[in-house]
Amino acid sequence: MDAIATGPAGALDAPADSMTGSTVPLLPEPGAEAGPVRSEAVWVLPHHPASAGDARRITRAALDAWGVDEDTTDQALLVVSELVTNAVEHARPPIALHLDRPTPGDALHIEVDDGGPATRDGAWTASCAPDEHGRGNDIVARLATAHGRRPGDHGITYWADL
Repeated sequence: MDAIATGPAGALDAPADSMTGSTVPLLPEPGAEAGPVRSEAVWVLPHHPASAGDARRITRAALDAWGVDEDTTDQALLVVSELVTNAVEHARPPIALHLDRPTPGDALHIEVDDGGPATRDGAWTASCAPDEHGRGNDIVARLATAHGRRPGDHGITYWADL
């Protein structure tokens, strides 16, 4: 796996041959009500088709370590796969996967950052007939309780809550 963990020393344990993200506490917005401190794990992924599989393995390991239920994990694996695949096929690097560790009763928050729209589609999309692709956003919409995108200084972040 060629993922690169970012942030301070990691909080997830994993076999030596796999990469895990590190946790960064998420602070509440100014004026927000005090609540439990959440944490976010972040992985930078190569701009390569294999990154969707890497992202699924990373997500499975993180959610298993956090004790997330199997149904939510299965949905998260589909959402992560779709968001990372879209980043590889339709955007420029870099790609970063963010998983926000849920507190009891909260949604799992997933984000994938990319470097903004590519000038041309990736190899897989370019080789397919139009009816063989283009369902990823519909899948995310059906699985997520909320989802969207927001522009940033260096690209676009696509997110989903489960």
